[in-house]
Amino acid sequence: MKAMTLRAPGGLDEFVMANVADATPPKPGEITVRLHASSLNFHDYVIAIGQLKTADNRIPMSDGAGEVVAVGEGVSEFAAGDHVMGMFFPGWLLDDATPAAVAKIPGDTIDGFAREFVTLPATAFTKTPPGYSHAEAATLPCAALTAWRGLVTAGQVKPGDFVLVQGSGGVSCFALQFAKAAGATVIATSGSDEKLERLKALGADHLINYKSEPKWGKKAKELTGGRGVDHVLEVGGPGTLTQSMFASRMGGHIALIGVLTGISGEVPTYLLFSSQLRVTGIMVGSRKDQIDMNRAIAANGIKPVIDSTYPLDSIADAFRHQQSQKHFGKICLEF
Repeated sequence: MKAMTLRAPGGLDEFVMANVADATPPKPGEITVRLHASSLNFHDYVIAIGQLKTADNRIPMSDGAGEVVAVGEGVSEFAAGDHVMGMFFPGWLLDDATPAAVAKIPGDTIDGFAREFVTLPATAFTKTPPGYSHAEAATLPCAALTAWRGLVTAGQVKPGDFVLVQGSGGVSCFALQFAKAAGATVIATSGSDEKLERLKALGADHLINYKSEPKWGKKAKELTGGRGVDHVLEVGGPGTLTQSMFASRMGGHIALIGVLTGISGEVPTYLLFSSQLRVTGIMVGSRKDQIDMNRAIAANGIKPVIDSTYPLDSIADAFRHQQSQKHFGKICLEF
């Protein structure tokens, strides 16, 4: 079968479309899926450019969606013809993560979904929400689930809360939609007025351009009447964490889900204890989280924001578009 591979040490010119061994027939407890779509995440990008090292000729992409074509003995959850989506952590099934549960990551520590077929344990998939295309389903396993776990599983967002989302990437767009579905008021930040208007159309109640408002944390708190926001989806990391703390109410929750501004930096610890803040490190989520999220998506009619779609053999161009930071929402691959 055909698969996209990435030659070590990585780089956007190191993708190669190759003929690889066919997927094996499903053993007991396994299913075989004809893959049709994937979507780009920051994690995939740092692997693609060689910043995060993986095996030579690795099949990339952590997200995947397609149709079940064969079912192994003992599998009752799925049948041939079902539309399914993979999991970022196929070994993390229930609540608390363990090192073993998060050791396997498609496109990173194991081969990913940029191929025609894959055979894996049935527990490595969930059914897609009703009415979703394969491309739409492929946006969910990493970006949407990260937003879900940050806001709902860890944050316990509720009606009347204030939620601050940063930027207009996939996680932030999903967080905005989940927050509105929960009855929260959303404050959105971006460095682009054009993107802010699109975030407003998506449901954001208040907008802050962080370029014209460098102390946007103070501005966000003012928008809550001085109380502060209940939840922050922190995608920037060390470069934005301080402002997120200033934006938060006493006892507020910051879901730290990204490292766009770096992997380490100074943290004003006095703000943590003086405001009694709770900072939760979020690394996607479990199969249970994904099933719960899919149920909520179906109940609320939530649809992903897809910026653009590329064929698999144009994967490098898709990553270059991601690199440009001109996208709004998710970038997908269809094949």
